[in-house]
Amino acid sequence: MARKVIVIGGGVVGLCTAYFLSKNGHQVTVIDKSSMDSGASYVNAGYLTPSHIIPLAAPGMISMGLKYMFNSSSPFYMKPRFDLDFFKWAWNFKKSCTEAKVAKAIPAIKDINILSRELFFDLKESGDLGAFHLERKGLLMLYQTQETFEHELQVAEKARFLGLEVNELDTQTLKNIEPNVKINAKGAIHYECDAHSTPSTFMHKLQDYLKGKGVALVKQQEVVDFEFKNDKLTRVKTDNAFYDFDEVVLAAGSWSTNLAKKLGLRILVQAGKGYRINVSEPTDIGMPAILMEAKMAVTPMQGYTRFAGTMEFSGINHQIRKERVAAIAKGAENFYEDLKISEEDKNNAECGLRPVSPDGLPYIGRSSKYKNLTIATGHAMMGWSLGPATGKLVSEIVSGQKTSMDITPFYPERKF
Repeated sequence: MARKVIVIGGGVVGLCTAYFLSKNGHQVTVIDKSSMDSGASYVNAGYLTPSHIIPLAAPGMISMGLKYMFNSSSPFYMKPRFDLDFFKWAWNFKKSCTEAKVAKAIPAIKDINILSRELFFDLKESGDLGAFHLERKGLLMLYQTQETFEHELQVAEKARFLGLEVNELDTQTLKNIEPNVKINAKGAIHYECDAHSTPSTFMHKLQDYLKGKGVALVKQQEVVDFEFKNDKLTRVKTDNAFYDFDEVVLAAGSWSTNLAKKLGLRILVQAGKGYRINVSEPTDIGMPAILMEAKMAVTPMQGYTRFAGTMEFSGINHQIRKERVAAIAKGAENFYEDLKISEEDKNNAECGLRPVSPDGLPYIGRSSKYKNLTIATGHAMMGWSLGPATGKLVSEIVSGQKTSMDITPFYPERKF
């Protein structure tokens, strides 16, 4: 049965949700406080990453956070501040950083990433969005030290055991696969299972498609409150309008916690700020890569090369820390010997806020308190990769269909 659905949030998760809901015959309105042309969905590395099987909440991350707490240029930075929500999140993050919980999360992360990768390619083959950049070259994990290699090799063995395509490359094989650049690395692990894209192209084409199919994209309106009766939401209130509906999807990214509070729900999310530098001058870089010691990503996109990275927990703000941008540029130049990132490119750096759950897994599923509310947030660094899969799963939930995979690990009210 066709329903009237409000999607709160116009990032990749919200728009992919609108896409699949519309495909299922629902009448959809997407509401976002922004102009839907900036933020995490536009500044990410563009990876589709079945290889990223280890959640952010892994053993050693708390120690790393404490180590880097007073170094604002570090790749993993937690700004010291008094914030009760952050304390609650950090406590549950700590509880999630165990070998047992990581082992339990790995299969779910792999399955949803593979589902999403296939949906990306289905979208391309469908022609719905027209032509957009999407390639499957895999992902290089470049390393400069034996210690880093041995650590990543353990991850590679887990990935191989799960059936993912992965190989080790020595310096000569690496040179064969990246012949046009001088790479300062001892070798690489090549995850052939991965793919990459240009986010802004995809997002703009997706918006155009949705508008053409009658999906209402309501921009620059902030959801400020809800009306509800018993176990059903009845109205959404923005800063200048009211909206009626049959179903609501909360896909507001880093802003989801505050909106959930208005409904008496506990959805723990912290904003993990990431930065990107775009270099439009030719770099001759042909392969997407993670620079392991620098803890950053490199992606050859349509018209430019993107250098992205860092995880900064400093609350909801879009302040650009110059020292963090400089660290990304320095890390890139250290790995690519002939690369020089200009001051202009560094000055044009942008950031986005990734919604991070305490255990690194997304929240996808029905609320137990409101029978017409579905949650879709908390994707951390995998938001881009998991956009289509989340959208399809949410559409199946709203439509009363069997979901394409088991979503139990993503239950929004799970215990940490």
